[in-house]
Amino acid sequence: MTLTLFQINPALDRAALRETFLRDSRVQVRDFLTAEAAANVRHVLERETPWGLAYQAGDKGHRTLRPQDLAALSPADRSAIAGDVEAAAARGEYAVRFNSYPMLDAYLQGWGRDGPQGLLLEHINDQPFLDLARDICAIPELIKADAQATLFAGGDFLGPHTDAHVGQGWRVAYVMNFAQPEWHPDWGGYLNFLDDEGDVVAGWRPRFNALNLLLVPQRHMVSYVPPFAPARRLAITGWLRDR
Repeated sequence: MTLTLFQINPALDRAALRETFLRDSRVQVRDFLTAEAAANVRHVLERETPWGLAYQAGDKGHRTLRPQDLAALSPADRSAIAGDVEAAAARGEYAVRFNSYPMLDAYLQGWGRDGPQGLLLEHINDQPFLDLARDICAIPELIKADAQATLFAGGDFLGPHTDAHVGQGWRVAYVMNFAQPEWHPDWGGYLNFLDDEGDVVAGWRPRFNALNLLLVPQRHMVSYVPPFAPARRLAITGWLRDR
């Protein structure tokens, strides 16, 4: 039997979603995949994805460790990375830590092209999804997307930033959420939007089978997942580009 891995929900009200996006520069598209496809993507992320680590501690630069590199770290090495990230965040510097599978790098470098993650990347760059993004965002110039799978567990977070990399052709950031449906607010992992004074002006729960689209640049963050959270925030994230 052939599994449906990625299929857009045909019942989406694209005109209403476009109106919201044009008004707010962001929109959450709930139930954006069919139920079967969403369940299958969650299964791939939860059961078939080898996780590495993405992190940054202030101005030391962003690092992504492939799964085998993460597995080779000693407990002392892992503790040192966590300490550096937390210390940078405590100083008010940009800091990041979450589990990552770099779907685009794996595909281009040939070490993950034949797996389900490679197939998902192809779907994200195929016309049905690109057409959905063009329709909702009213940006016909969108021609491709990059992607990484992400897993936020206890202690993970993504500090405030704007995605102001317009020179790379970034137009719209996206987050496809596949966390468990009963995600509790006190488990963190919210996509929060900030004003110039640092106040949260909007926040979205990592709702299962919801697609977040946000025009860049705008200031946002993923809130800290506390150690007691029993679940994992699974998602596919990236940027839609015009070149």
